[in-house]
Amino acid sequence: MDRTTPPHGATSAAARASSRASTSTSTSTSTSSRARSRTRRGTTRLSGATGLGLALAAVATVVWSGSFVAARALHDSVPPVQQAFWRWVVALLAVAPFAAREAWRQRALVRRHLGHVLLAALLGVTVYNTLVNQAGVSTSAGNMGMIMAASPVLMAVYERLGGVRLGARRVTGMLIACAGVVLLVGKGSLASTDFTAGDLWMIAAATCFASYSALLRRRPAELTGRTFLFTTFALGTAMLLPAFALSVMAEGPFTPTTATVGPLLYVGIASSAVAFFAWNKAISLIGAARAGTVYYLQPVCVAALSYALLGERTTWTQLLCMALILGGVVLGAAAKGR
Repeated sequence: MDRTTPPHGATSAAARASSRASTSTSTSTSTSSRARSRTRRGTTRLSGATGLGLALAAVATVVWSGSFVAARALHDSVPPVQQAFWRWVVALLAVAPFAAREAWRQRALVRRHLGHVLLAALLGVTVYNTLVNQAGVSTSAGNMGMIMAASPVLMAVYERLGGVRLGARRVTGMLIACAGVVLLVGKGSLASTDFTAGDLWMIAAATCFASYSALLRRRPAELTGRTFLFTTFALGTAMLLPAFALSVMAEGPFTPTTATVGPLLYVGIASSAVAFFAWNKAISLIGAARAGTVYYLQPVCVAALSYALLGERTTWTQLLCMALILGGVVLGAAAKGR
């Protein structure tokens, strides 16, 4: 036997060792490949969730923007109180299949926190939308959207009253946004007293909404979101009944037509049910802060919708006011996040 030729046993051992090394390398490569694949899938899912969240936030913002256009479209055919009443009747019917049973199970908790729920229903359902509808009688949908965009300023005021320090940057943002609202209401002049009644009604509505939002932050933890929503819808609609009856007696009932029923169904189903669920899902996917940045596009959406559907043109003064309001609100929000 040639001395340079290894024994058969040694050859087999070397082959087995080589095979194990190859298998180990293959296993390691396969594991690494699976890990990379899982990372890619996780990144894809995260990216998909972020995209879906932003899309849902945009849907809610556009739908809510349409409610200002609907209020303006109905201003000469459906009295404001009747608009509000029928909106919430439709909303209540739309939400009931998803929330009525849960609200019934939590009725004892609702009774325990009835004062808080009643005040939220009064501000957020009974009064707020009635004021929005009243504003739509004498001001443009664009102005309504811009004034409403300044509501975070009023929410910040409530925070300050609650002992929260706002900081110089946030206060500066608030003052800029307020200047935009005053300029808008004053038709381009900070010193004007020639106000449109609708703009003043809308400022009252924004104040009411900010108060409602402050109450939401203190919502009793035991009450689920759906129970709170359904209960405030029901109580707010009930509190509208006396005003609705007076409106019908004084102004007569509106005539149901496609032009009146369509917008009422829109604000009842889309603005009050669909947008709410879309917004909540968006927050669960991307968080309130990121979803909130999409909401700042509302005045732009209102301006576009009012132009497309009502033929309302945006003036240079309105564009300037929009820039001031949005710039101030975004500056204040950025300072809050620091």
